[in-house]
Amino acid sequence: MTEATATAGALQRLSDEGVSIWLDDLSRKRITTGDLAELLATRGVVGVTTNPSIFQAAIGSGEGYEEQLADLAVRGVTTDEAVRMMTTADVRAAADILRPLYDATGGRDGRVSIEVDPRLAHDTTATIAEARQLAWLVDRPNVMIKIPATRAGLPAITEVLAQGISVNVTLIFSLERYREVTEAHLAGLEKARAASLDLAGIHSVASFFVSRVDTEIDGRLTALGTDEALALKGRAALANARLAYEAYQQVFSGARWQALAGSGAHEQRPLWASTGVKDPAYKDTLYVDELVAPGTVNTMPEATLNATADHGEITGDTVTGGYDRARADLAALERLGISYDEVVAKLEDEGVAKFEAAWQDLLDTVTKSLMSKGVDGE
Repeated sequence: MTEATATAGALQRLSDEGVSIWLDDLSRKRITTGDLAELLATRGVVGVTTNPSIFQAAIGSGEGYEEQLADLAVRGVTTDEAVRMMTTADVRAAADILRPLYDATGGRDGRVSIEVDPRLAHDTTATIAEARQLAWLVDRPNVMIKIPATRAGLPAITEVLAQGISVNVTLIFSLERYREVTEAHLAGLEKARAASLDLAGIHSVASFFVSRVDTEIDGRLTALGTDEALALKGRAALANARLAYEAYQQVFSGARWQALAGSGAHEQRPLWASTGVKDPAYKDTLYVDELVAPGTVNTMPEATLNATADHGEITGDTVTGGYDRARADLAALERLGISYDEVVAKLEDEGVAKFEAAWQDLLDTVTKSLMSKGVDGE
């Protein structure tokens, strides 16, 4: 299968169904070798997401960062400053590559996301300050600042949007928290309108995590071991995501939203994140094929992107007709003693902790690099 044929196949059909394809990866090498530009041309990619784990892998490899690290060492910068200089440089360069898509779609796509320091996930004031700083450092209209959907993150989302900064809300696992995120979005737009900001320039996505839900719940179903339990494996994550889309349709059809839309506001699109399949028993395009719905984003690791191009089965909308089944699947889990509320709370805590650990690993790596050049990095 040629590159052109792949794009004209499953990935093109996915785009035709109203799904924006974003790449869940970024590195200096992708930028400088032309790989990112090639993915835009041949894979239908129209956006990029990053997270602490992605940057830890990219910068931890050292590839492409040697010259900048040497310059930072000579300047005697701190480790935190060095990390921010490297990550924002990558995001700025990627934003420039995607700028034509941003212009062509009126800001809907052509976006690059960068996350606030995960150590600030439970500090509202610091998250707001960090978001403002990142927007200033990247200094590109097509940047999105990622803010985690923690309890402390919710008011930060409202305030950052109110200041005209586009936001990617991340680490959403529960339906209740997703509705709170949409509330934070509407409140932010209302504050921006009250401040006479141009709402047309503010965009947001809500990143609803998928595969981690199945990983956690499937483990509990396997431990139960009954036929009823095993029959539910691989269904919880799709049920959860589909009901999030139902909530999206409800929120963005109400009177409160219509008033904002009349002022030029944009919907906060659901973004399917963590779409790489963890269980080899499942088809590797499961969380692409089964989450097709208009007005969504699917951000994929490259392996999932390539798998979709090769053998994805895009058969139209696979979300809006499945709400009753989704509710039944989640209810069946509760009957088996698997608490939805307990699972999603655990996943949120673990998600924040994983990003904090990845960030710390990145800081440790950069500290060693700076020290090797005669700087203590502290």
